[in-house]
Amino acid sequence: MNMILITIAVAFALAFLLGLLLGVFKKIFAVPVNETELKVREALPGANCGGCGFAGCDGYAAAVAAGNAEPNLCAPGGSAVAASIAKILGKEASVVKKVAVLCCRGTNAAAQIRGKYKGVETCAAAVQAINGIKTCAFGCSGFGDCVAACKFSAIKIGSEGIPVIDEKLCVACGKCVKACPKHLISFFEAQKKIAVALCQNRSDNKPSILKNCKNGCIKCGKCEKACEFDALKLQNGIPAIDAQKCTACGKCVEGCPTHVLTLFPFSPII
Repeated sequence: MNMILITIAVAFALAFLLGLLLGVFKKIFAVPVNETELKVREALPGANCGGCGFAGCDGYAAAVAAGNAEPNLCAPGGSAVAASIAKILGKEASVVKKVAVLCCRGTNAAAQIRGKYKGVETCAAAVQAINGIKTCAFGCSGFGDCVAACKFSAIKIGSEGIPVIDEKLCVACGKCVKACPKHLISFFEAQKKIAVALCQNRSDNKPSILKNCKNGCIKCGKCEKACEFDALKLQNGIPAIDAQKCTACGKCVEGCPTHVLTLFPFSPII
């Protein structure tokens, strides 16, 4: 009986000693906790999309707490999350909503197909194999790598065979931009009316442009001549618009014979 009591007493003593030592070690080797970082992380939606430019929500929270990032970079969270983070930091946040736009009108009806493609049905695979399935070397293959990359169901392949982006669902995370092997997707401010060129054909072989795609930019320069505000210049054969100078007057849109130019924002129907 005495042996049992002694064993129990020794066990309790060892447990107490180990608990005491663990408490001491915890204090000695404790990792400092950044309360601001924790609060910012709690305010984030947890999408981990990387649209902010950091490695997920944890990376962004750490950068914000360290003063290395602005509070308005979370695209999925929008203005509400930006306001919450700004409040934590004691700042004011301004959010500029951006929307992804497919700068290509190489629909099935407009663009010529190279032939029967029997490879892996992804844009990346088609580009690697035969530089895409369209005879236009700059055209969208329409296999939907951007659709697969979008976590917010903002992109679908439309009835014309190319991606259509829903402005309301797009959070400008940037996944679709990275997924497109032809670099056909760009961001534009949703609140600012501006002219946008929906073609990236940089070929100087003018006769082949319309042969390959009826909606291609033929480099005629009428848009540049029509602009009264010096907001549009042809760069590598593509109309480049200066967002600061563009007044969205529509003169360039009216002057484009192949309707490459349009005014954004627009509300596409998916």
